[in-house]
Amino acid sequence: MKDNYHHGDLRNALIEAGIRIINESGEDALSLRKAAAACGVSHAAPYAHFPDKESLLAAIKETVTNGFIKELESAANNKKVKNAEEAILAMGERYILFFEKNPDYFNFLFHKQKLEVHTDMNKEYDDDYAPFLIFKKYLEKYFEESGLELTDKEKEIGLLKNWGLVQGLASIASMENVNVTLSWKVLAKECLK
Repeated sequence: MKDNYHHGDLRNALIEAGIRIINESGEDALSLRKAAAACGVSHAAPYAHFPDKESLLAAIKETVTNGFIKELESAANNKKVKNAEEAILAMGERYILFFEKNPDYFNFLFHKQKLEVHTDMNKEYDDDYAPFLIFKKYLEKYFEESGLELTDKEKEIGLLKNWGLVQGLASIASMENVNVTLSWKVLAKECLK
């Protein structure tokens, strides 16, 4: 499980090692000592970056979530995107490609964490997972721009259909033993049409 740690990037190497430890053995198995061993550094080395396990865990969650948010916002705010529908499609592609590139992140977020997600389109919840809120916001904008007069039930079903498609494709893209004949960039674009 030793990483190819390169001098000067220990903080990120410890974060990535921590994700793998959690995915393989659960959050209780995470320790600074195990992360150090996975990186091939002394047991004292992680303390230059993290005072304890909780700060490493917080950095892991922040790194994964912020990376995910950055991808979604970058897609939605691209100069080529003209409306909410195009933003949703662009975010869907980036969503899939982000997890295809970072399969450990998918498992960590959706199988090892207790994320809160509410599908009620008419109410905001403080504990909703931030990347999901971005997706939800653009879908609501799409409903408005399209002039669709949908019931609350239809909005929620629309949200689940769209999220389910993207989440399902991202799940498949992050699977180690799934071999596709086309690139995920092509597949994401074609599947989301």
